Amino acid sequence: MLSTKDLSFNYPQGATFSFPNLNITEGQSLLVLGKSGSGKTTLLHLLAGLMNPADGLVEISGVNLVELNGSKRDKFRGENIGIVFQSAQFVRSITVFQNLSLARSLAGLSANNELAESLLNELGITHRMHAKPSDLSIGERQRASIARALVTNPKVVLADEPTSALDDENAALVANLLQRTVTGHGAALIVVTHDQRLKNRFQNSITL
Repeated sequence: MLSTKDLSFNYPQGATFSFPNLNITEGQSLLVLGKSGSGKTTLLHLLAGLMNPADGLVEISGVNLVELNGSKRDKFRGENIGIVFQSAQFVRSITVFQNLSLARSLAGLSANNELAESLLNELGITHRMHAKPSDLSIGERQRASIARALVTNPKVVLADEPTSALDDENAALVANLLQRTVTGHGAALIVVTHDQRLKNRFQNSITL
């Protein structure tokens, strides 16, 4: 599903990072822990194809992201990778449901209202589907972010510090929802965080 080999990145006149090889199959999850400056976000950006490595490769379903040019990589990302950010990124002027529909449209996919409603129901926020993102609580926005990441039926979901802004109760809830919902839909899940509260909630973990 997702694998990396000899992955490294060099910031001009800055830090140099070398990352351990990863091999994550369908329905598996991995927690990547590390302090600030350890390269967590850099790794996530490399896995998402948002940056090019200095060396090494990132493969998703046998496709090496490094070999794809800009437009082909953007298309591949939209169809195969879902991202959950620390601060939920929504179009504020439209509803949660419309944001999910927009995610499919931007990925070049046809509308699938049934899937969108099913995901929102699975995540316990169907009653907020017609609300604007600004009207949701922080925890509700993170649940909506998970739904949006999954609405394109991605092969891989990358979560960047998804619980750092949440209290203990909501952090545990979002972590459980991420694992159950993402892997339950057959996607591989990688959570990148410094939040040590998640360490015992993931069977597989590495520390940078």
